Order: sequence, then C-alpha cells, then structure tokens
Amino acid sequence: MSIYIQNSLSRKKESFEPAVSAQVNMYTCGVTVYDDCHIGHARSLYIFDVIRRYLVYRGFKVNFVRNITDIDDKIINRANELKVSWKDLVAKYIQRYYEDIEALGICRADFEPRATDNIAEMIKYIQVLIEKGFAYASGGDVYFNVRKFSGYGKLSGQSIDAMESGVRIEPAEHKKDPLDFALWKKSKENEPFWESPWGNGRPGWHIECSVMSQKFLKVDTLDIHAGGRDLIFPHHENEIAQAEALTGKPFAKYWIHHGLLTINSQKMSKSLGNFVTIKDFLLKHRYADILKLFFLSAHYSHPIDYSEEKIVEIKQALERILIFLDKTQNLSASRKAGQFSDLEDLRQEFIKVMDDDFNLPKGISVIFELVNAGNKKLDDVDYIVCTREIILELAGILGLELRREEAQEDVNDLIDKRNEARKNKDFKESDRIRKELELKGIILEDTKDGKTTWRKKL
Repeated sequence: MSIYIQNSLSRKKESFEPAVSAQVNMYTCGVTVYDDCHIGHARSLYIFDVIRRYLVYRGFKVNFVRNITDIDDKIINRANELKVSWKDLVAKYIQRYYEDIEALGICRADFEPRATDNIAEMIKYIQVLIEKGFAYASGGDVYFNVRKFSGYGKLSGQSIDAMESGVRIEPAEHKKDPLDFALWKKSKENEPFWESPWGNGRPGWHIECSVMSQKFLKVDTLDIHAGGRDLIFPHHENEIAQAEALTGKPFAKYWIHHGLLTINSQKMSKSLGNFVTIKDFLLKHRYADILKLFFLSAHYSHPIDYSEEKIVEIKQALERILIFLDKTQNLSASRKAGQFSDLEDLRQEFIKVMDDDFNLPKGISVIFELVNAGNKKLDDVDYIVCTREIILELAGILGLELRREEAQEDVNDLIDKRNEARKNKDFKESDRIRKELELKGIILEDTKDGKTTWRKKL
C-alpha cells in the first residue's frame, strides 16, 4: 500500500515517493522564542510529530529538522518592552519551549538549529543569490528581486499582479519593488548585529529556513516541508524563491500545511483574553492526551475551534478508553492479536485511513472501535488482552500515553476502610469515605463479585 499526501504545491493528493527509497528528509518551521507557546503551536508540533511517527511505523527512516527562530523583530521588540537582554529573553523561552514539548510528550527533532548559529551560512547563501542576479544590496539591506524568479506565487496560487495590489514600500526600506523581500536587514541603533559584506545587520526571517533546512538535511530538495497554513504566503513562497533561485532545483517535493486554531470561533489574542498557553492548558486539565484527542477530532488540514465544552466531550471520550485499559491491565493472553481476524482487520483499517493523507479523525475512530469490540467480549481474556495490545500500539503512533496520574498512597487504605464499613453494614461511614475519595478525584466501582476498583477522574 502507498501513502498519499495532499500536496499544497500541486493542490492534488499524490502518492508519496521520497527521493531515496525508505528515507524521508522532512523539515518543519519551528517557533519564534519571545513568549510562551500556545495551543496553536501545540497543534503544529503535535501533528508533525504524529506524521513523523507514522512514517517510521511504515518503515521509513525519517531525518527530521525543526528550527528555532532566535533573532527577529518580535524578539527585539519584546526584549525592549521588558527591558531585558534579547539573549536572556531567548534563553528563557527556549527552555520553556522544551518544557512544553516534554510535557506534551512530543519528540525532539533530529536537529533543532538556532538561526543565530547559522548566520555565516546565510551570508554565503545571500552572496550567491546576488552573484546570480536574484538579489541586490541597497542602503545596507539586501533584497530578493521577486520579478527575477519566474515561479513566484506557485505555492500560494497568486499572480504577481494580484500580490502587487495593496503592497507599498515603507519609508525605511530601500527596495526597488514593493514585492521584493529582505534577505539581510541593516541593524538599527542598539539592535543586535552581525558583520557582513553589506555592513552590520541580521538575516531576514525567510532566509533562515531555506539555509537551515538544506544544511541539516544535506539536500537541495526536501521530501517534505511542513508548517501552518498561515505560512504559505509570504514565508513559504519566499523560501521557494530563494532556494530554487540558488540551486535551480525544486525546493521541496511535498508541502504539508495544517489548518489554524481558533478559540470560540475567534482568533486567539491576548487583547481578547482568549490566549491559551500550553502551560495554562496543562495546569487546568493535567493530561496532554486531552489536548491531543482534541486535535485528533479534525483533519490536520482543516481549521479547528477550541472551546471548554469540547474539552468536556474529549474527557468523556478519553475516559472510555482508559476504563477499558484499567479493566485489562493485569491480564495476560495465550494467543496473539493477529490470530483474531476482526482485530487484525481494525489494525489494517487504521493503516488504510492513515495512508490516506494521515486521516487522524478516522485513525482515532479505529481505537474507539477496538474499545467497543473489547467491551463486548470482556469474558474472553485472550481477546480483550489482544485488543488492549493493538490499542496501545496504535495509540503510540498517535503519541497518546493513555495513562492516569498515580493516585495518592492513602487511596487503597480508604477503600479497605470503606469495604470494612460495608461489611459491618455501616453504610453512613461507607458513603462518607466514597465522598471523601470523590473529592480527591477518585471514582469507585463496586463489582459483582464484591470487589472495589477505582480510577482517577480526568
């Protein structure tokens, strides 16, 4: 079976064929480190982590690069606003970024290069673009000459004429054409800078990704370039222009873009008071799986709208999976999962839907089908244990941990006291202990054989 990807460049679903068989060179645009990551960042980080996991599951060796933008207008402005060094600001938020991805259970990339560690390569790249006639220096800045690159607009589907309307040259800019974009920016007073043939300055945002993706993947043409839909224009469009002008080769064969996230149908914004950081979410809801299941509820390419009402629904769905896993955690089977044809069919269904442009909602629906199948055969130990194995296998591909927090040490003691009270027909004390445990987030379930099981409330 082949994997099919909806390619943003061709606007078609195409069979995935990397340049080197069984090897994938993949790059995604990372974060700009001037503030805490929000749940929109989390969606991007999670989706491409799942795509990487699935490609590995399907037998590919994935070389994965995700950059960190650590010099940018936003960084400089925020540092000035807080009256701190830009280096201290960057160091703080890189650390907090790594705390976030660890808390989410998202794997680090093979390389996570920082822009400021690769400026020498960016300068050389720009020099070649000037030599080839695609760029020019002006007033200490360097600009890419958009009209010299005939393919400009092919990713976003815009014509030069359409792009030109409404674009103007700012007074501080020295470019010849409103559409031209900066490869190198002359430093202003009290701004960080690096020496270059054009004077002290710093790289433009777009050049960072072209240089670092090709440098660390060691190719001119990437197999996959991924990012948010909001980056198609101008960022990814400009990356293509720079890279293809320099090499004369396609910059990336497959472009994958995820849809954007809104909060209660509004754009996330601090001014609207609806800005939800990853840390805020995890502080309130504790489980990263809740956020991941929310992301799995929509196709990666579609927009997704966050609300607390939806999170309540997601918690209930996650609870269904966890309850089944709780019931089967201490059991063992004498048969293998592959010996149950209906379970194997569901595993193959998961592969089928994921092969079809990484259809995450259908992928997670297979896990719920497995839970339903297992709950119908709770008396068949071999069957439910094998069901559990497949659920955990597929959940691992989706980056789901599917585990509860460990309960407090006194839970079992309280359950023993409650059972003793029930045995002595002291139902008032029994109810009191149940309510005490409920306040601790512990849900009790009394079984037909007189035993009591418990689970942590989500």
